[in-house]
Amino acid sequence: MSPVFPMLTVLSMFYYMCLRRRARTASRGEMNSRRAIESNTRALPINVEIVQYAKEVLDFSSHYGSENSMSYTMWNLAGIPNVYPSSGDFTQTAVFRTYGTWWDRCPSARLPFKRTPPTFCSQDYVELAFEEPVYPTAVHILETYHPGAVVRILACSANPYSQNPPAEVRWEILWSEAPTKVNGPQARQFTPCIKQINFPTNLIRLEVNSSLLDYYTELDAVVLHGVKERPVLSLKTSMIDMNDIDEDEDEEKYGCGMDTLNKQFSIVTLREWPTNGYFDKLPYELIQLILSHLTVPDLCRLAQTCKLLYQHCCDPLQYIHLSLQPYWARINDTSLEYLQSRCTLIQWLNLSWTGNRGAISVSGFSRFLKVCGSELVRLELSCGHFLNETCLEVITEMCPHLQELNLSSCDKIPPQAFNHIAKVGSLKRLILYRTKVEQTALLSILNFCSELQHLSLGSCVMIEDYDLIASMMGAKCKKLRSLDLWRCKNITESGIAELASGCQLLEELDLGWCPTLQSSTGCFTNLARKLPNLQKLFLTANRSVCDTDIEELAANCTHLRQLDILGTRMVSPASLRKLLESCKDLSLLDVSFCSQIDNRVVLELNANFPNVFIKKSFTQ
Repeated sequence: MSPVFPMLTVLSMFYYMCLRRRARTASRGEMNSRRAIESNTRALPINVEIVQYAKEVLDFSSHYGSENSMSYTMWNLAGIPNVYPSSGDFTQTAVFRTYGTWWDRCPSARLPFKRTPPTFCSQDYVELAFEEPVYPTAVHILETYHPGAVVRILACSANPYSQNPPAEVRWEILWSEAPTKVNGPQARQFTPCIKQINFPTNLIRLEVNSSLLDYYTELDAVVLHGVKERPVLSLKTSMIDMNDIDEDEDEEKYGCGMDTLNKQFSIVTLREWPTNGYFDKLPYELIQLILSHLTVPDLCRLAQTCKLLYQHCCDPLQYIHLSLQPYWARINDTSLEYLQSRCTLIQWLNLSWTGNRGAISVSGFSRFLKVCGSELVRLELSCGHFLNETCLEVITEMCPHLQELNLSSCDKIPPQAFNHIAKVGSLKRLILYRTKVEQTALLSILNFCSELQHLSLGSCVMIEDYDLIASMMGAKCKKLRSLDLWRCKNITESGIAELASGCQLLEELDLGWCPTLQSSTGCFTNLARKLPNLQKLFLTANRSVCDTDIEELAANCTHLRQLDILGTRMVSPASLRKLLESCKDLSLLDVSFCSQIDNRVVLELNANFPNVFIKKSFTQ
């Protein structure tokens, strides 16, 4: 065959890609048009632009604030700006729970899942509803402190205010980028160049990654610009940037390409090939090792090439650890059904963020676990709003070897459902952050799950008596290594004493925003004396922490790595120097809003202890 024909084929493919890109997104200049869509000298009819702030916050993965307050909560993203253009730490903004890499360096840190696509780096999200569905032309994000955390913006085809839910919910990525370091904490209006989509939307999702930030990012408002009618692009367009084509291909590979995931799961007919190439000569184990580096969609694609690779790609050994979180927008009952035969040996499963808005049903989830749950050791279900009591019952019955269960922000699970967790006596890690677990169920869990090593009860507002809970922990959970009591509203020195006496292996303790703890009762000095293995201690916003407490930590907790005493008025520079001299491993010290620690002191301490990140927040 003449070499001309392959060249013509390549040119035809390139021409097709250009036309497709032009039809879908036009030029970047046209995407940024705010008032009308124009091209060269030929103007199209003007489509009046609608500008609107978020009407309501529908869902989010975490926030710094309390469930019963507006300070530092995601609900501050609804409505007009409260702070912008001012910069600084303000309670009227939306703040996520974590920042930096500190949470990955503490005893409670979890091992990451392999095979996560390089384009997926999201750690948190928030979903916002707007009044009018529009075809987006721009999204403005008003960031007031430590900007740069937003890594993805998505639009949904479902109208949250419609009485008739759509048969299919579709998500499109408007913009996506890897985390970047922004110089300076000052406020900014972030307006990325977004992609045009072919459906109107009034549901926008922001995904963030705060790993590169020096402090919590704060968001004030989100502004959606759009038009009611779908823009009609002029035929006269500028040259298409080759980089745009590359970005589009990436989107198809990891975003829109997931639309065909279910079809790929189900493909069983393969083209007949005379041989399997040189793969026949490789040991089975070596091929398995090579394929272990592929993402789930790539495994599905490779399975279509030949029978040998199909056999390898469907081997349950390839699915021992499986994270479907990166594909949350595309996972549904059908996906789980197709995966069943491949996941019979699965040990780690991550379904966080998946299944919402009817994508996964209770019956679909139950069927999957009945087939694939027998070997499960770790189950991540963060923000799984489809979960109910039946799901928890199935988990406890079908997963007898379960050691780690993450139900963070599963706020739709009814209180009584948590009683079922007590049946899983092998649990070592339980995350109940922002759930409706109530006291009776939690006492039962603590009584029967004596192997617990890591427990998160942050923002669990339905627990009436944390002293009773702490007493039960001290009596039953002797192996506890990390405990999150963030914003528990009523623990006192009595509960702390019981906890410190019974859980002396504790290495991490978060007592941030616990208003009933007072240093004058000796609770913090008692902690320091009874818990010599402490590596992380958060006493955030406890204004009573004093020099005596810091000196006790310096004398007894020499392995301390992270200490947060934000907001205290009673700690002097002298006690901090003693702490820094004694705790050689200390890497994080938050002294924001500590009235005796001014910027001059921070500069001096930074100069003398350069290996410690000393944080001093500010408000303008």
